[in-house]
Amino acid sequence: MTTQPIVVWAEIPVKDLKTSISFYDSVFGYRTEIDSSAPFAVLNGSTAGVGANLFQSDDTGTRGNVIHFAVDGTCEAAADRVRSAGGQVLGEAVEIPAGRFIMALDLDGNQIGLFQPHAA
Repeated sequence: MTTQPIVVWAEIPVKDLKTSISFYDSVFGYRTEIDSSAPFAVLNGSTAGVGANLFQSDDTGTRGNVIHFAVDGTCEAAADRVRSAGGQVLGEAVEIPAGRFIMALDLDGNQIGLFQPHAA
């Protein structure tokens, strides 16, 4: 049996970032701040479990949340596997402090992230 990809990140599209931060902070006790580099905010909860962020989008309620999966090898190799399996790759790799990711669509149009963590 091979190791299954694990969920490493979730993204929640919201129309009003500040209002949504207030909602999630009130409900879960987070201390969330808007990231200065982009219209998103990392939800600051426990370090255990899967991380998540809110991102500003006009496309809320119709596209759902975005789940990021850790991949074996490079995110480019995972993107090639997406294409081979009939999915669609949405762009080039994006570099972030924790690693790199590429966005893709599965066969039903669900958006997923292909995450390659930096080597430890």
